[in-house]
Amino acid sequence: MTAFARADRHLTGASLAWEIRSVNHRYLEVGPRLPEGLRALENDVRERCRQRLGRGKVDVTLRYQTEEGEAELELNETLVKHLAEAARRVDDLVRHAGQVNPLEILRFPGVLSTREVDADTLHAEALAALDEALDALIATRDREGEQLARMVRERLDGVGEQVARIRQALPAIREALRDRLRQRVQEAVESPDPERLEQELVLAAQKMDVDEELDRLETHVAEVRRVVEKGGQVGRRLDFLMQELNREANTLASKSVDAETTAAAVELKVLIEQMREQIQNIE
Repeated sequence: MTAFARADRHLTGASLAWEIRSVNHRYLEVGPRLPEGLRALENDVRERCRQRLGRGKVDVTLRYQTEEGEAELELNETLVKHLAEAARRVDDLVRHAGQVNPLEILRFPGVLSTREVDADTLHAEALAALDEALDALIATRDREGEQLARMVRERLDGVGEQVARIRQALPAIREALRDRLRQRVQEAVESPDPERLEQELVLAAQKMDVDEELDRLETHVAEVRRVVEKGGQVGRRLDFLMQELNREANTLASKSVDAETTAAAVELKVLIEQMREQIQNIE
């Protein structure tokens, strides 16, 4: 299911930012993109995604940046004392050498350093931020899922209307078919052909019998509604049910003996295909 989420964390002297993008995919495929210094988190990232997500191609990107303006500086006081003592000794050896500028001491290598973020703390904060990003991603997918569920329900209503339309028209369709059959029988009586007559009777009986297909369509529609209401990871189940609905619609179309049934069967296939396309987005 298509979605995007972001989560940020600010640490002393550094910042973290997770970005997660997911697109439709039959299975779960996680692609972490981590800075070189944080690649040790890759297995944890994959496992957290597997625990929270069921399907989708998921790109997980972590951006890590040090913020020198906020970095905590550490002063090597021992080194400063040694430098000050050395300066006094030089002053004793060279009279009137002048005062030592503290800034010059600060420029001496090793006097100032930036405190590094503790690795364990950094990893813990990064994973906590990842959990926040996953929460946001799942919330987005849930909202999209509600919209898709509403669309599926509307199409199911349409399927039910077409089934009812065919059931209502069946008596008239069968009567018209009987009339045509009587005409053919009459032609056969005038020009006897027992084999042709038997074929016509068998074919007519098959074409008139669509009750089973209509019953199965209604059963599948009820099951789709149940699965949608149940929620959870239902994408594969719904995909299978779409195949079953499409099979019954095709059979109904092949048995059609009038324009109205044909039109209803075509509309059924359109509605089922619309659902099938959207169900590819459901986890």
